[in-house]
Amino acid sequence: MVTSGIHPQGKARSDRAFVTLATNPDYATGAAALFRSLRRTGTTADLVLLYTELPDQTVSDLSTLGIRAVHVDLLPTSHEFNNLHARARLHGVAPFTKGEKPPFHTPLDNFAKLRLWQLDYARVVFIDADAIVLQNIDRLFDYPEFSAAPNVYESLADFHRLNSGVFTARPSQATYDAMLARLDQPGQFWKRTDQTFLEAYFPNWHGLPVFDNMLQYVWLNLPDLWRWQDIRVLHYQYEKPWENHAKADSLRVLIDLWKAHAGDGPVPDPRDLPLPPGAA
Repeated sequence: MVTSGIHPQGKARSDRAFVTLATNPDYATGAAALFRSLRRTGTTADLVLLYTELPDQTVSDLSTLGIRAVHVDLLPTSHEFNNLHARARLHGVAPFTKGEKPPFHTPLDNFAKLRLWQLDYARVVFIDADAIVLQNIDRLFDYPEFSAAPNVYESLADFHRLNSGVFTARPSQATYDAMLARLDQPGQFWKRTDQTFLEAYFPNWHGLPVFDNMLQYVWLNLPDLWRWQDIRVLHYQYEKPWENHAKADSLRVLIDLWKAHAGDGPVPDPRDLPLPPGAA
């Protein structure tokens, strides 16, 4: 269920929106940095927070950023489906071996992204709350449904898989209903939750440039692909920039950039930042 959100007073509604999802206070921290970064790009679209369980004060604080906060329920999935996608079972059957998922990551919550198809917008661009936007990306609203960037962070072989951290959508209750019917079927298991589902639901998905969803591990694994002037969305997959984690030192440049966007600035021009170690 989507409940009507509070829209910032004095702001005309747009028919386009950047949407993110926060299902706990950690992702709310990320959402605040994302919204601040989007504001800095001069976008004219609405900024929308879908949230499940957040403290009232957290929602109030985020609303001061001029965003529309929309409360949503988790999907009405079956008990069997929920058990199959519980964190302990999912990570046991399909462990993450490339990086560490933070303790607040709850795989089942990922499916709440599908609620955006119930929103009252003509066009939506979804961005994960663990990302920041470095350049204006309003052009993405003109991409067709469903467009997403490839899940590239280790090798070029990853180009055949999408990453659901950034994608385009055309909200429709009919689409949402069809998705829900396809999602929760007896014995159905989605190995990478919403990402695997969306790839199956939209098998002919349109490709966005990798620079519209640049995964932070490219910095570590594919340094020659990293060009600051091209990167429009920087996505902190696996370890989060507001955490203390084992890769923090090797990702320090990216973490410091996130912290600049999370605060009141100043924000450095990415073109003045160093390239990854090992870049040509």
